[in-house]
Amino acid sequence: MSLAIVHYNASVLRQKGEPVTVFDAGLTKLAADMVATMHDARGIGLAAQQIGRALQLCVIDLRDTDRDFSWELDGAQPPLELIMPMVLANPKVEILPSAKTVYEEGCLSFPDIRGDVARPDLIRVTFQDAQGTPHTLLCNGLFGRCIQHEVDHLNGTLFIDRMDKGTRRPIERAIKELADKTKTSAG
Repeated sequence: MSLAIVHYNASVLRQKGEPVTVFDAGLTKLAADMVATMHDARGIGLAAQQIGRALQLCVIDLRDTDRDFSWELDGAQPPLELIMPMVLANPKVEILPSAKTVYEEGCLSFPDIRGDVARPDLIRVTFQDAQGTPHTLLCNGLFGRCIQHEVDHLNGTLFIDRMDKGTRRPIERAIKELADKTKTSAG
């Protein structure tokens, strides 16, 4: 079932998510609904805050992207088709020594707003899947960037917060208009 995606200026987007403590059929359904919502919106990642839930849960799916990245899940490199869509509960990101890369990012909570964001290229993330099984993932490129973007959401940080002033200035008007539209529709 596809869920409603909240847009910028909804207060839940600034909330740090509560840890996932119950791994049951309800969580499995929520994760599946989040994946359906992400696919319907043509996204590659979605955090619980974006569907109005302040929870440490996000989903990603990079199967339809250019595979200019590498990954190692629990010490192996399973085919991407076997691990995607990926559900990450309680993810913790560790930045590993690597160059920062700049890439144009977008966000489902910011329709039609994009901008360059610099992020470290290589990360290690520890997380639990929808059944509560712990995992460790090393990844770089778009895989690492997508996880960093979604984990930022789980901690109340938005991609516009990571933009430098020169990047953000040209889109500031669109951001303000979206904030005003969100406030009006919530009011």
